[in-house]
Amino acid sequence: LRRMWLDLLESRGLAWQLMKRDISAQYRESLLGMFWAVIPPVVTAIGFTVASNAQVLNIGTTDLPYPAYVMFSMALWQTFSESMLLPLKTVSGARMMLAKIQFPREALVLAAVGQVFFNFSIKLILILGLFLWYRMPISENVILAPVALIHLVLLGTVFGTLLAPLNVLYQDFSKALQILLGTWLFLTPVVYPTPNGDGLFGLLVRLNPVTPLLVTTRELATTGNVSDPLGFWTVSGFIFAFLPISWLIYRLSMPYAIERFSS
Repeated sequence: LRRMWLDLLESRGLAWQLMKRDISAQYRESLLGMFWAVIPPVVTAIGFTVASNAQVLNIGTTDLPYPAYVMFSMALWQTFSESMLLPLKTVSGARMMLAKIQFPREALVLAAVGQVFFNFSIKLILILGLFLWYRMPISENVILAPVALIHLVLLGTVFGTLLAPLNVLYQDFSKALQILLGTWLFLTPVVYPTPNGDGLFGLLVRLNPVTPLLVTTRELATTGNVSDPLGFWTVSGFIFAFLPISWLIYRLSMPYAIERFSS
């Protein structure tokens, strides 16, 4: 454990360099560049707003103007999905470096997490624009919203760290995860409010670990009233219990993954 902590501290400089390299590569060969960080929430909001106004979908009542509700929620969901996918992408992209150079493997995960927060800082411009355009009130609890956001990112990082060594060997895991996230999205109150009924769908939404974290982040930034504090702290307890376990599994399994890949 002491070695893990020392490696984490030693990896900060390398993680910073890797993060800058990955961010530069991500936007350098793109015509729209950083606009891709905000295009998915905007397009999703337009589509579901049109469907709701045409009464194709019965969304229900949201505590924010519906376009703002969807854009804000999609920005949070995209941040969570990136926190799962980017560790896989970063570790897999460094396979040759891992096989030839000895360095703290934590640098790769730290670089991925840093990239997640950088991408969210771009989305934050969209979120601030929503508050101004729709004249939404800002809660005094908004200063606590970053804490809930960090928990949301850490949840994705736990899953991403566990799957990263497997993805070094088999790229199927990242592809399967993208399909899973597409289904997972519709079990999360991103384009609809949290169901109050006792049906199977409502139960699945409430059992979804992303639900209390995403909803709490959104509520702290807007209304200031947390509707499910028990769910939030239950999932947060899971995160802080399993984060060191996923980190340990990552450290122990990476040498075997590198050996299998190199052979």
